[in-house]
Amino acid sequence: MKVSRLDIPDVILVTPPKFGDARGFFSETYNAARYEEAGIALPFVQDNQSLSRQRGVVRGLHCQLAPFEQGKLVRCTQGAIWDVAVDARSGSPTYGKWVGAELSEENWSQLWVPPGFLHGFMTLTDHVMVQYKCTSVYDKASERAVIWNCPHLGIKWPLPSSDIVLSEKDREAPHFTEVKDWFEY
Repeated sequence: MKVSRLDIPDVILVTPPKFGDARGFFSETYNAARYEEAGIALPFVQDNQSLSRQRGVVRGLHCQLAPFEQGKLVRCTQGAIWDVAVDARSGSPTYGKWVGAELSEENWSQLWVPPGFLHGFMTLTDHVMVQYKCTSVYDKASERAVIWNCPHLGIKWPLPSSDIVLSEKDREAPHFTEVKDWFEY
């Protein structure tokens, strides 16, 4: 398993091995002991899956507040996404900074987004399937969002804003400057 810490060291890119032959391939996509060795030790309690039918769909930037804050282990099993994590932990040396990575069915990589981070992704192809493991269950009252293109964050998304497809909730999300003490470092 290949493990890479990104510019924000708490965010980890993991690429499990694939073993292929003429029939196809096999891959162990999660093993608690191996992921704990990689620095991902929180228990997962919920698995989610999304389908985005077209290129340019943006989902996020989302998080949940305590006591339902979520860490997410994200992977793309069909198509490709640009996956982003933003540090929203007050007092963190990387507060307000972001990192991104392409996740795809081809590169087979996964992104660990720890609790205290905003998470979002942009689809780079049509018919994208994303699966993610969460460290806490969904709780609507704890759910928060920040606008995907907040100028204070300066996220470099790979597609122009004219190509973006958003939900109503994501279109109306506030700027990062309105995030006040959602999480502590």
